[in-house]
Amino acid sequence: MKFSIVCFFILLFLMGSRSIVAQQLVYTPINPNFGGYYYNGTWMLAQAQAEKQFTVSSSSNPYSSSPLQTFQSSLNNAILSQLSQKIISQVFGENALKAGNYTFGNYAVNINPETDGIHIDIKDNSTGGQTSVIVPFY
Repeated sequence: MKFSIVCFFILLFLMGSRSIVAQQLVYTPINPNFGGYYYNGTWMLAQAQAEKQFTVSSSSNPYSSSPLQTFQSSLNNAILSQLSQKIISQVFGENALKAGNYTFGNYAVNINPETDGIHIDIKDNSTGGQTSVIVPFY
């Protein structure tokens, strides 16, 4: 009986075994920048453009503004820079600014000393935009 079971398994093994073939797996990149097939570039560009969900507006493009708008922007930046230097030198200098409202061109500045520092509120009267800065005490 043991002999028949052993013969059965040997016969089953011989009948069930086939030659097994394997091959080596080789990675081939898709992107042509990393060694992939160079015709994949157009397909990848088309996929990227189809998935793009945002557009660049002309107002956010700095190169689409006129020279007059560029001049106005640089003038505003220069005024704000001078304003910040003046506030810092006068708030922390010997002749410090007192709490109150000040006007510099189109900008209204409100200075209030609080317990956590000096609160400076700056409002642009031409556009209505405003910002707040807290200068902490040391």
